[in-house]
Order: sequence, then structure tokens, then C-alpha cells
Amino acid sequence: MKRKTRKERKRLIAISVIMILLLSFMCYSNYGNFHTIMNNRKKVSVLNSEYIKLQKENKSLKTEIAKMEDPEYLARYAKEKYLYSSDNEIIIRVE
Repeated sequence: MKRKTRKERKRLIAISVIMILLLSFMCYSNYGNFHTIMNNRKKVSVLNSEYIKLQKENKSLKTEIAKMEDPEYLARYAKEKYLYSSDNEIIIRVE
């Protein structure tokens, strides 16, 4: 009878060791996945803020394009930015 109990104990110990090893492996792999998920969340946050910034820039560029379609604005812009003058105009630069 003692032999049977010793065999059962050895079997239970072996099963316990295997279960502990499996549990340790699962925890280790989950930690790696958790770390990856946290890094990805940080990247998503950065990309979302960059996306919002680019949306604002896109909106301002679209309004600039709409303004450039107006001939009066375009003429004024060319005069201010590139010192363009129309006929019979003299440009005087004041510094």
C-alpha cells in the first residue's frame, strides 16, 4: 500500500511541476504581449495627435487654395510676397 501512495505522490509532484512550468511560460508570454500592447497604445496616441495636426494643416491649406482662386487676393499676395508690380506702379522698399 505504501508503494501505491509513493507512486501517486511522484505522479502528483510531476504533474504539479509541469503545471507550474506551463503557468510560468504563459505568464512570461503574456507579459511580452502586454508590453507590446502598451507600446502600441503609445504609438497610437502619438499618431492620433499627428493626425489631428495634419487635419488642421490640411484645412488651412484648403482655405489658402480657396483664397488663391480670387484674382484680387492673388494680385495682393504676389505684390507682398514677390514684390510684383503691375503696369505704372513703382515699388519702394522701406526697411
